[in-house]
Order: sequence, then structure tokens, then C-alpha cells
Amino acid sequence: MILIGYKKDSMSKINYIDDKDLYGRLELLTGNKLFLRLRNAVDHFDADFSDAFSIGQLKSKRWLVKELENISENQFLGLGTIFLCAGWYGTLAAMLFDSTCSIKKIRSFDIDETCWQIADTINRNKVKEQWKFKAVTQDIHKITFDQPHTYSAWSKTENQDVTLTDICDTVINTSCEHIHNFKDWYAKIPKGKLVVMQSNNYDQLEEHVNCAKDLEEFETQTPMTKCLYNGTLDLIKYTRYMRIGIR
Repeated sequence: MILIGYKKDSMSKINYIDDKDLYGRLELLTGNKLFLRLRNAVDHFDADFSDAFSIGQLKSKRWLVKELENISENQFLGLGTIFLCAGWYGTLAAMLFDSTCSIKKIRSFDIDETCWQIADTINRNKVKEQWKFKAVTQDIHKITFDQPHTYSAWSKTENQDVTLTDICDTVINTSCEHIHNFKDWYAKIPKGKLVVMQSNNYDQLEEHVNCAKDLEEFETQTPMTKCLYNGTLDLIKYTRYMRIGIR
């Protein structure tokens, strides 16, 4: 079988061993290199996407991207430098880069030290683009939002940690239910910053330490000087809340 638009040497690079090569086959079928990067994350870092690619996670992130696109288009709003807090595997970053939103760069912070290499692999094309994307291991409580934030990040080309300094324009956190001392963390974000916050009412997990029982409670948790979007998304096991606005 010959796929139109695909070079023979490109096809020969994929070794079809078993169904674990699904991402490789999808890359071959669609020509979308994201599938190849997903496969590399599984091959090299044993990434498990079963939760990250659950229907609830994907619907929630697609919802976020859609509403941000609407706001950006209607209000001519650029996102600038995004601090993606509790950024996990960086799948949301990949979706944002593929959107119509105006983005300067994305910095993904997660306290889980296993996340950054997977996130960098998924967004390898943007890492190579003068570090338009970079994931690092850091407690988001230690991020400075009111002034330039300086932190260390691993450089593959230099084979060592390097020091980066970025000024945040937009703060995104889709895991508010996971954040201990959320009130203190949110208070560190200065007024005037664009914020995108998601949480849910699924309190049956031990790690969900900051659930909101309804949208009204989430509004109290995330005060804003100007709300640009406020809504809910009904999912199978829970309801997710999202608020977008000016802190």
C-alpha cells in the first residue's frame, strides 16, 4: 500500500511490532508529527496516556481552547507568555499551539519530576523552535507572578541545567482541585494578569484536595476584576468548571 504524500523512507522508519505502535500508524496515516512525538514519549519515557487521554480530560481541554479562541478573536487578546501551572504532560500546550490563539511561548511547571521529559517530547517541535515551549519540575507555589521568574531548565544541547527568566502574561491552571493551599497560591497572581482556571466537584479521589461543590464556590475561590468566561461542562463522573478573566 502506498500512502499519497508520504515518502517511502519515512514509512520504513516505523517498525510495526504490535498494537503499541498505534501512534506510529496514526502518524503514517495522517502525516501529523504529533503522533510520532507521542510514540517517542511512550518508547523512551514509558508514558501512560490512559488518564491524560480520557474523554473527560480531552473534552475539558478542547473546551478551554475553544473559549480562549473565541475571546482572543472577539477582544483581539494575545496570550503572550503562558505559565501552565500543574502542566502535567503538556498535552494542553500542544493543543494551544495548534489553535488560533496568539502565543509567544509556553512554560509548563509541574511538581512531578517525571512529567517534564514527556511534556518536552510531546512538544519537541516547539522546544526546537528556540524554546517556544519548555517544561520544568517546580512547585507552582514557588513561582513569582508579580515579577520576572527565574528558574532552572534542562538543556539537551548543552547537557546541563541552564537558567531562564520569563515574565508571565497568562496563568493557566486546569488542576485547581489538586492544589493544596489554593487560596494562598491564587493570591500570588497580581491583578491585571489573564487567568484561565478549571476545577471540578469530583471529591472521591484523595489527591483532589480543593474541589468546588458548584460553580458559585469556584467563583469565590477565583476572584477576578473582569470575568470573560464563566461556565460548566457536564461529564460522566463529574462537572468541570472554568473561569477565564482578568485577575
